[in-house]
Parts: sequence; structure tokens; C-alpha cells
Amino acid sequence: MSATASPPAALSKAQVFLRRTVSTLILWTVILAAMFSGYRWVSDGVFALLIAFLAVSGLIEFYGLARKCGLASFKYSGIIGGVLLMIGTFLNVTGHLGTSGSPARVNDFETSFLILFVLGLCVRQFVSKANTAGLAAIATTLFGLMYVPWLLNFIQKINFFPFVAGSPADAGKYFVIYFIVVTKFSDMGAYAVGSLIGRHKMIPRISPGKTWEGFGGALLVSTGASVAFAHFFGARMVGMTVLHATILGVVLSVTAVIGDLIESLFKREAGVKDSGQLFPGIGGILDLLDSLLFNAPIMYLYLRHVLTHP
Repeated sequence: MSATASPPAALSKAQVFLRRTVSTLILWTVILAAMFSGYRWVSDGVFALLIAFLAVSGLIEFYGLARKCGLASFKYSGIIGGVLLMIGTFLNVTGHLGTSGSPARVNDFETSFLILFVLGLCVRQFVSKANTAGLAAIATTLFGLMYVPWLLNFIQKINFFPFVAGSPADAGKYFVIYFIVVTKFSDMGAYAVGSLIGRHKMIPRISPGKTWEGFGGALLVSTGASVAFAHFFGARMVGMTVLHATILGVVLSVTAVIGDLIESLFKREAGVKDSGQLFPGIGGILDLLDSLLFNAPIMYLYLRHVLTHP
């Protein structure tokens, strides 16, 4: 009789942190190399493919979590809708449809798309012979579309933001990098400080590992990263000052923690630790994006209505 293989030893917090850091660095190094390649067709093409990949993969994971929660959804309708939404916004913000000079018209496109998508889901339910949970399926499918592709779309709108004449040509890219750096430093600050001195749980029924000490670490590290980034690259970022960097550092850190908790709520209800296993030490796409999803619209709105407001 062969001996039973022993289960693999659990990773230490330091090993988990190292794996997360390495995975994150490799991923964003590839992205940044493409964005600043110097060839627009390369940067725009890679950006579009990447954002579509994140949307599709994130939707697949979300609908998988919903299924484990016992919630019905129109998975393929949601995925197709997500791809069409991302492509439509990309064509708008890059000027292929003649709307790149007006953020309002891009937003009008997304609103019109969401209206048609809801109508399409209702028609899909009309012809469904097997699904009797129409309300749940429509609501879950729509929420998945808005939680992943619609929120990710704000990254596109930041990257291709129509700045006034005379602004740096790559200003949008710097704002994308900025909000990603600030968000991820918030994640790292929360994890590092929480692991070292975390004692007081924030919301243990949702995420037992989150502590108030970690939350404080997220605020400090995120704000420090924000001010440092603005100091070194502020000349490439329209309207960015130390005051704005401090405000954004705090705001983006708070919403990053909330976004992380929201995904933890979904995973807790589904009974899983990670949304997937795509990235070593991180998990799935949603584990990578959770803190970024809600920060993208906040960064966009701050950019549009505060930093570039006349």
C-alpha cells in the first residue's frame, strides 16, 4: 500500500506577499512596456486587447461565483455584452466614431448601450424555456456587466482623455499609471502593516484578515506613493499638485479597501478563497482588479471635474 501524500505546506505571509509582488510587477511591466512603446498601433492595440481580456476573464469569474451562490445568470449574453461595451467605448474614445473630443458623448453611448442591454436580457428571458428565475438572472447578469466591464471602461476613458491643446500627449497614460500605483500601494500597505501589527478586525464576518491597523497602513502608504508620484511626474499630469495628490491618495486608498471588501463579500458567499488561480500569490482576475474597479471611475471623475475643470 502506497503512503498517502501529505498536503502541501501552507505558505507564510512573507511568501504570499513576495508572490503577489512578483506577479504584480511582471504583469504591469508588460503593460507599461506596451503603453510606452512609441508606436500608437502597438500601445492602443495591446491596451484594447488587455482591457477586453480583463473584462471577459473577470466576467467569467463573476458568473462562476454567482453560480456557486445559487444565482442564475445569462452568462454568455453577459460576456458578449461586455465585449461589445468595451469595443464600443474604445472606438469612441480613440476617435474612430468621431466622438473623441466629447466625454459626454462617450458616456451617452454607454448609457444607451446599458438600456439596450437590459431590454435584450428581458427578451432573452422571454424565449428561455428552462430558466424560471427571470428576475434573478436579469439582475445578476446586469450587475456582472456593470461590476466588471463598465467599471473597467473608465480606465479607457482615463487613458484616452481629451486634454486641452498643449497638454502632454501621454498625460492620460500617466494618470492610468498613477491611479494603479496608488491603489496597489494601498493594497501592499494594508497587507504589510496588517500582517505585522494587525490586531483589531474590521469586518471579520466578511474578511477575517482585514484589520484597522492594516487600513491605517493602506492610508499612509497610498498617500505617500501618491505624493511621491506627483513630485516626480507631476509635470506630465495636468493640474496635479501636492494638495490634489494628498486628497487622491486618501480617497483612492479608502475606496481600494472598500473594493477589496466587496469582492471578499462575493467570495465569502460563494465559499471560495480566491476568484481564480491565474496569478500565483494573487488568485484570479477579480482578485487582481477588486481594488481597481471602483477607483477607476473616481480617478476619471476627479480628472474630468476637478483637475481639468476650467
